[in-house]
Amino acid sequence: MAKKGETYFRDKLTTVDEQGRRVWLFPKKPKGKFFNKRRTLAIFLLTLLYVGPFLKVHGQPLMMFNFFERKFILFGIVFWPQDFHLIVIILITVILFVVLFTVIFGRLFCGWVCPQTIFMEFVFRRIEYLIEGNSAAQRRLARQPLNFEKLWKKSLKHIVFYAIAFVTANTFLAYIIGIDQLIIFIKEGPVQHLSGFIGLLIFSGIFYFIFAFFREQVCTIACPYGRLQSVLIDTKTLVVAYDYKRGEPRGPLSKAKEGNLGDCVNCNACVAVCPTGIDIRNGTQLECINCTACMDACDATMEKVNRPKKLIRYDSEEGIEKGEHHLFNTRSIAYSVVLTLLLVFVAALFAVRGDYEITILRAPGSMYQEYGKDSLSNIYNYNIVNKSREPLQIKMKLVSPFGRIQFIGGQDTVQAGKEESGTFMVVLPKNKMISSKIPLVIGLYHNGEKEEKYHSTFVAPNSLDNPAKQ
Repeated sequence: MAKKGETYFRDKLTTVDEQGRRVWLFPKKPKGKFFNKRRTLAIFLLTLLYVGPFLKVHGQPLMMFNFFERKFILFGIVFWPQDFHLIVIILITVILFVVLFTVIFGRLFCGWVCPQTIFMEFVFRRIEYLIEGNSAAQRRLARQPLNFEKLWKKSLKHIVFYAIAFVTANTFLAYIIGIDQLIIFIKEGPVQHLSGFIGLLIFSGIFYFIFAFFREQVCTIACPYGRLQSVLIDTKTLVVAYDYKRGEPRGPLSKAKEGNLGDCVNCNACVAVCPTGIDIRNGTQLECINCTACMDACDATMEKVNRPKKLIRYDSEEGIEKGEHHLFNTRSIAYSVVLTLLLVFVAALFAVRGDYEITILRAPGSMYQEYGKDSLSNIYNYNIVNKSREPLQIKMKLVSPFGRIQFIGGQDTVQAGKEESGTFMVVLPKNKMISSKIPLVIGLYHNGEKEEKYHSTFVAPNSLDNPAKQ
């Protein structure tokens, strides 16, 4: 830990100097058991991201977020605007889960599954190490004047960066419009879809800028989650922590026999590998993304000097102080109960979610019309959303009062995951009318069986309310 009064590390960002200029970081390439696990998880998630648009369930994309048509697909289940309440509840559940997860595990999400960390540490930095060399070589290359070596290495790196950004932008577009539609766009060429192509280039440029230039600044400046953690974590939260009780006072190994020094040999290996440039020995900081790089580096050093590992480890402030850690506390248990109830509620909503949804509304602004010599008609609009994976045909029949339904254009079959709209007239005989507002009951039939009833109103002449004035 920093000595009393040493709070300079909290006064400014590690990536900004005293003049306010950007300090470029060249972290050392991490290695170790935690890095290997994170790499395996990153490869899985990246594979899932790029392969996802090609995966289909019962003919539907595994996941699609078509904001233009307001159509969303999650694991093959189609959600329409009529299911907006489900989307809202799912978002609330996700937010509560993030809160609960952060209370218990801190920024574990940031270090292991955050897209920013995965792309930065396991894609773009890997390319930098491959083209420009290790951290020392990158630092030398940045300092040297522009020459042929610097020109071709920097040019190649940025070309590869933008190529990855462009492929990723196309992948995200496939999640919006579907891979089949994207393939059609590619075959037809950018000229036929110029506005969409320009948007794709802009998104690629933003993606490229983030990982080529903005980099770790996303975690320390732009991302709200880092700010949120200071409110959510407490002394019981699990974080990447330095055991100052065991490590302090720190000093080089050569002086260990001269005094009562701790296990930290002050090698600064933990600082050298940190992707945000902090010293974890100063305690939990805003910039720390819990990526475990310092844990691997410290364990390697401890192994070399024949001292116990886990000087830097997953623990809580209370665990470091008291030598014990309890994963759950009153607050985390309360959040867990609420989250469990919310998950049960969401599951119940999915269970009772029907295969279709129908809306019937009397045509706005329309009045009754004469239909033949002895009948009146009202015009109604209907909309049917097929939420199932099979074609759907709903028959509508007038249950009461006595009369009939006359479709304009006929009833069409609604294909799986589609919606259809149409118009029909309700025709009632004049001699059966006793009021200007007649309740209607329309029966909805699917496969010959009545599914449900829909209630509406038929508008007739006002004179029916007062026959004496006729």
